[in-house]
Amino acid sequence: MEKKIEELNGFRDLRIVDNFYQTSSFFPMPTTEIGTLSEDGQTNIGSYSLCFPYYIAGKDYYAMVLCCRNSSNTAKNILRTGKCSINFITDKRKYFKEAVRLGYPGETTEEKMKDCIFTLVDGKRARENPNEAFPKIISEAFQVFECTWVKELDGAQNDTIQEEYLPPYHDFNGITSKFGAHFILKIDHILMKPKYYDAIIDGVTSTSFPQVPVDYGYRDNKNFWYTRFKRPISEPIPASKGISLDTVKYAASRIDPDVKFTDEACAKLVKVPRVFLSTVLKGCVSWAKENNVNLITEKEMATIQDKRNKEKKWVRRAKYGKTQ
Repeated sequence: MEKKIEELNGFRDLRIVDNFYQTSSFFPMPTTEIGTLSEDGQTNIGSYSLCFPYYIAGKDYYAMVLCCRNSSNTAKNILRTGKCSINFITDKRKYFKEAVRLGYPGETTEEKMKDCIFTLVDGKRARENPNEAFPKIISEAFQVFECTWVKELDGAQNDTIQEEYLPPYHDFNGITSKFGAHFILKIDHILMKPKYYDAIIDGVTSTSFPQVPVDYGYRDNKNFWYTRFKRPISEPIPASKGISLDTVKYAASRIDPDVKFTDEACAKLVKVPRVFLSTVLKGCVSWAKENNVNLITEKEMATIQDKRNKEKKWVRRAKYGKTQ
């Protein structure tokens, strides 16, 4: 007799097993190609989907985290050199097919890279440090993160390549289990193709996003699955989620005793997320004191916002080497 599966409010409780993100769930992931240096200096490319932002603010650097097998070429190369490139590919079918091939374990770097369809070129770190070896980057990628492993975190600086990894293991960096490794990767550079660079700097539209695939991993012991990119949809922040004028006025009246804000100026800030309001107001006060202004009106607020937008665009363009 077939066992009846219990349901709870329309859901079934699924058993959680190893590699749960693809065996016990549908978890959308990126498709990245990780470049590392083999012992002979050749760039090795391995495909990974468990690669996500880690430090996004509040530190003196930004970082990604990579989860991988500790026996992989990628893990061994990062343990040895501490360097990698994270290459983001588009959703072309031939690219995903190649990603599946490059992600299959067991081959040496020479074997897997012999027929690689991707074009490997030098990144910015190689140009900055011509006497030092760095993993190459994929020319066909729409963006690349050049990274350095922060091995000092979690005491992982003494981790070395082993035939078998025995406990104790680290909690979040280096060798983290018998078969697994996590690497906190400081982002040294973000390199981006011009079309998408301009979209970041000048503002996105529905046609300016890269064609990013969504990876669903290896399933049924047969296939890797992904979906192709579709036109993105924008959804404005609901007006009800903004902050009230009274809230802005209250905060503005207490931010600095020497600088005041008119109601019209405060009205310009009602769309600022509450968590950032204090920072924005302090920036306005700083501008006011630099310009000997004691009362910020709608006119001064427009000047501040225009100056901020121009500075933000200039800094980004200067940082990435593009001029007006």
